[in-house]
Amino acid sequence: MAGIFPGRHTAEMEGDFVVFLIGVRINRIWAIHKWLPVTLAMSPMLQELYTNKELGFLHSSFHFSWRGLTVIQYWRSFDQLEHYARHGQKHLKAWRNFHRKVGASGSVGIYHETYEVRAGGYEAMYNNMPIYGLAKAGTHQPIVASKDTARERLGREQ
Repeated sequence: MAGIFPGRHTAEMEGDFVVFLIGVRINRIWAIHKWLPVTLAMSPMLQELYTNKELGFLHSSFHFSWRGLTVIQYWRSFDQLEHYARHGQKHLKAWRNFHRKVGASGSVGIYHETYEVRAGGYEAMYNNMPIYGLAKAGTHQPIVASKDTARERLGREQ
């Protein structure tokens, strides 16, 4: 199976980083004219971010449910994420369109959660997986015997 790394692997990130969850929830299924443009607005923003690495964006992955979409993003810093939110052309356009076209109608909801992760304050394990999530944002490494458990990968004593 191409792209699958057999065995157990972990992710390593240098320094602090940010995990940012952003999503869309479809509240009124038949209001396609409201929620479809909101959902489609994510693609141009991600293209802008992947094209301009100096913005601090590292990687994203999509997770779909029958009521919506969540995008998990990894950022180098909160300051870079905030700067993009306030100054990124594609983000500002999408934000203005949402408020103009959807506003408080209730047909579609949007949300975000921001987590600042201190260096070493995380752990990850991937078993028989392609490079995914945090390992794509950072580096993908085989798990060594001395870091076999989540506790050990977090640097905590047994």
